[in-house]
Amino acid sequence: MNTWLRLIRHRWLDASDTRRVVPDDMSERLSRRVSASEARHTGEVVLCVEAALPAADVWRSLRSVPLPEVVRERALSWYGRLGVWDTEHNNGVLIYLLLAEHAIEVVADRALARCVAPDVWQAMVDRLGHQLRAGLVEEGLTQALEEVSALLVAHFPSTEGVERLNELPDCVVRA
Repeated sequence: MNTWLRLIRHRWLDASDTRRVVPDDMSERLSRRVSASEARHTGEVVLCVEAALPAADVWRSLRSVPLPEVVRERALSWYGRLGVWDTEHNNGVLIYLLLAEHAIEVVADRALARCVAPDVWQAMVDRLGHQLRAGLVEEGLTQALEEVSALLVAHFPSTEGVERLNELPDCVVRA
């Protein structure tokens, strides 16, 4: 991609673009789906949609670090900032979208990552990417959430009669 176009795109897009792609009503529906999902397992799921990278990360991607690595590092930064790594059962999952690059990352905490092969995560990312390219943002995020939920239910199901703590907010993070 042209260097100047990438710079312009990342400087142009902001949180208002995130709210346009994931408007309040969609965000609310997705939040309810996260809540319903988490009632079925002991994991925590966070959806994070970011408009663009900070300028320093864009420059790094243009100068020395391949863009996929920069995007992965940014997803890991959100994963840490949002506390997804700090759940009781170490089975949190972050689904991260970077609008400026149409990039998707799924970051699973260590307990779940040990149970799920990398190609399973990649297949999920590919399906989500296909939905997003078709303009089906809510459908794609819902499908990804359902796939993550199925993995969490399979490996970390809720125990009937045991109260489940909601360790992280269920709302969609829009930045």
